[in-house]
Amino acid sequence: MNEQITKKQIDEFYSRLKKEAEASGYHLNPDVDFTKDLVKGLIVNKSRYGYQSCPCRLAKGKKVEDLDIICPCDYRDPDLVEHGACYCGLYVSDEINEGKKEFKPVPERRGKNKKKDLKSTGLKELDYPVLRCRVCGYLCAREAPPGRCPICKAESDRFEKFI
Repeated sequence: MNEQITKKQIDEFYSRLKKEAEASGYHLNPDVDFTKDLVKGLIVNKSRYGYQSCPCRLAKGKKVEDLDIICPCDYRDPDLVEHGACYCGLYVSDEINEGKKEFKPVPERRGKNKKKDLKSTGLKELDYPVLRCRVCGYLCAREAPPGRCPICKAESDRFEKFI
């Protein structure tokens, strides 16, 4: 655990993460120094816990209890839709990436899930509505659709409530 994180490790992880993000229609924060500090935190957490928990949240060190904050966390897409960035600022919207909107702190939403009663569907409860991409049929369970469909890259307005 006292292992020193090298600049090369950070640069390689950053490059891989940026490539994966862009391939899925996401953007890393354009402030490269800030983003690389977050990447270093992900590397430290991966070494410490065995998984890359969000560097801006306190992990419990038990994967089953931290599943929602393993990066990219469960809150990334709702935060991007509502605030233009995820909680830690690693992922940002098109507007922030292009400099059209300023990055501002994002309030914590972890632990604020409300159960919904869906007796009419035969389901007892879901944490989030299920949304469907009308273009490719991709399903996701969240409060709002992602900025772009990770499969076909359709914009968020192409999603409809499925359940």
